[in-house]
Amino acid sequence: MPNKFIGHRPEKKEYFEFYDRYVKLVPEGDIVAILREQLQTTLELLRGVPQEKVDHRYAPGKWTLKEVVGHVIDMEWVFSYRALSFARCKTPPLPGVDQEEFMSGANFSARAMSDLMQELQHLRSANILLFDSFDETILDRTGIASDCRFTVRSIAYIIAGHEKHHMEVLSEKYLSGGV
Repeated sequence: MPNKFIGHRPEKKEYFEFYDRYVKLVPEGDIVAILREQLQTTLELLRGVPQEKVDHRYAPGKWTLKEVVGHVIDMEWVFSYRALSFARCKTPPLPGVDQEEFMSGANFSARAMSDLMQELQHLRSANILLFDSFDETILDRTGIASDCRFTVRSIAYIIAGHEKHHMEVLSEKYLSGGV
């Protein structure tokens, strides 16, 4: 059965303009397949990270490599909650997220990289099943987060683009190589 996402990217009116930089990074095609492939690519990249690099900061005041991975996980949790909320019911507006505030409450430096990778794998696997279960009616549903309207469809693209952005930064600034 063809996937309902093929050829149906979100329009700019389906999400807050800030996220266009992430949506643009997502290639054409089946977004669920893209999310699945991206998980494998990201895990492969992270498996190749030398232990001495996991707490590396490429500049003063920047996050460590583990914190970047943790940030990607945190934001996928946030985005997927938004998608689920908008898909299931009419929710009151959801609050925005201050990534620096989130990071200040995180303990990524105390966690093993393997634990972060396992969390990412389980979270993404669950989200793949979630997005694959949505039909066109659900994908078109909307909700408000950060004072902006989003479709459920757009959130799948934001998740993929956000991860791609950060894995490119990780490769370029932390590991000296491309994704």
